[in-house]
Amino acid sequence: MRVGAFELEDQLPKLERPYAFAVLRPWIDVGRAGSLVLSTLEKTFHARWLGQLSMPGSFYDFTRYRPILRFVEGEREVVIPNTQVTYATRPEGNDLIFFNLMEPHMLGEAFVDSMFKVMGRLGVERYCLVGGMYDAVPHTKPLIASGFGSGEAEARLRRAGVRPSDYEGPATVVTLLTQDGPKHGIDSMVLVVHLPQYTQLNEDYAGQLRLLEAVASVFDLPLELDGLRRRATEQYTRLNSAVEREPQLKEVVRQLEEYYDARASRMWEQPPELSPEVQSFLHEINERFGRS
Repeated sequence: MRVGAFELEDQLPKLERPYAFAVLRPWIDVGRAGSLVLSTLEKTFHARWLGQLSMPGSFYDFTRYRPILRFVEGEREVVIPNTQVTYATRPEGNDLIFFNLMEPHMLGEAFVDSMFKVMGRLGVERYCLVGGMYDAVPHTKPLIASGFGSGEAEARLRRAGVRPSDYEGPATVVTLLTQDGPKHGIDSMVLVVHLPQYTQLNEDYAGQLRLLEAVASVFDLPLELDGLRRRATEQYTRLNSAVEREPQLKEVVRQLEEYYDARASRMWEQPPELSPEVQSFLHEINERFGRS
């Protein structure tokens, strides 16, 4: 069934006031925090396939998102990058929809319009984009989750201990899904975990955990997180050992702890600036990983 630019299953499921969760790659998914959250939710609630963009080349530059060649049972197969949709039903409570989004390179407004058409057809009640960003925070302190939303979504974020976002700067056209959600009768929000800039972990389990804790609170979802909590603790314990062996990094972490505490205590209307040495170190980290 064609809905906007998406090709969905011919027989659409009958969903009960579904919540929609999205992750956006490569934007705002450092440490794969958002991707890991979406994967966890899909596995926990036994998500099933629903559809994908019918012509992804309308939105994506395949010299930037490269197709992948692979062999399947001895036959060569080309895998085209695409945005995919899955769903899960629950015996009690709202059903769930999952959007594994790839940021469009072109026709961004048409992409957003198609997303609203899909959510409208499925009766989405609330939408949430989850992700991770790097920040000047230490791994030795509780990770910060920030976000913003509309209507009841905003109030739920605050009750879950999610800080109001004060971010200004480059954004993605997909943010229109949050901004314009109320016009379509959808409570919408963005939920982001702030990760230590100097770690650059491929998979940050502490970031995944912080997001899932917030999601569980905001959406009243039953999630078993003890196993993930152990993995996150073990990962950051190894990080502690690495920091202890690097005097320069140890001093950076110490200054970031002071900076974190100052921001949290609201002793200043504006947070104090980090020392030039720390700023230079973090800039070098960004350049090293191609994220300056």
